Order: sequence, then C-alpha cells, then structure tokens
Amino acid sequence: MGKGMKAGKKPKTGGGNMKNQMAQVQAMQRQMESMQAELEAKEFEASAGGGAVKVVVSGAKEVLSMTIDKDVVDPDDVEMLQDLIMAATNEALRQVDEESSNQMSSLTGGLNIPGLGF
Repeated sequence: MGKGMKAGKKPKTGGGNMKNQMAQVQAMQRQMESMQAELEAKEFEASAGGGAVKVVVSGAKEVLSMTIDKDVVDPDDVEMLQDLIMAATNEALRQVDEESSNQMSSLTGGLNIPGLGF
C-alpha cells in the first residue's frame, strides 16, 4: 500500500481523464474514417516498359483504367505483356499502400497501435 493509504481504500482516479481519452479516440476514429474516404477517392497511376503499359487504380485498390501501347502487343511474346501489366498494377497498388501508411502515421504520430494493420 502507498503511504497514507488505509486497507480497503482505493486510490482516487480521475474519471474525467477516461472521458477525455474516449473523446480523443472517437475524434481519431472520425479522422481516420475521413482520411480513408479521401484515400479511396484518389487515383494512383503507374507505368511499366517505359510507359508502354499504364494502370490507374483507386485508393480502394480497384483498377480504373489500363492503357497498353499497341507496339508492345506481340502475339509471340504474351509473357512480356503480362509482366508489364503486373508490374504497373503492383506499383500502383504499392503507391496506395504507401499513401495509406503515411496518412495513418501522421494521424497516430508514429505510434504502433495493434489492430490497425500498419
């Protein structure tokens, strides 16, 4: 027991402190939802093969458009075209993940909060 405490007595805790923490968590949650909506509305573009293949994805990780230069369409080398499409798509998705991670880091101040997936 701490100095001056009697058996059976509980130390005083600030109930207002818990309310403040809950209010902060709720404000952070609203801000996270807002940031998520902004991210989903953004578009990310990446290209491969010197711009021969361009892919645009949304922040929700949906492919919005794809442009393929006709010069890279070679029926005898379909694998190369497939590789270019995958490279451009993966780069665009990586950009989404990076943006999401940057937003969350700015919101949480770099804290590692379990369950947030970053």
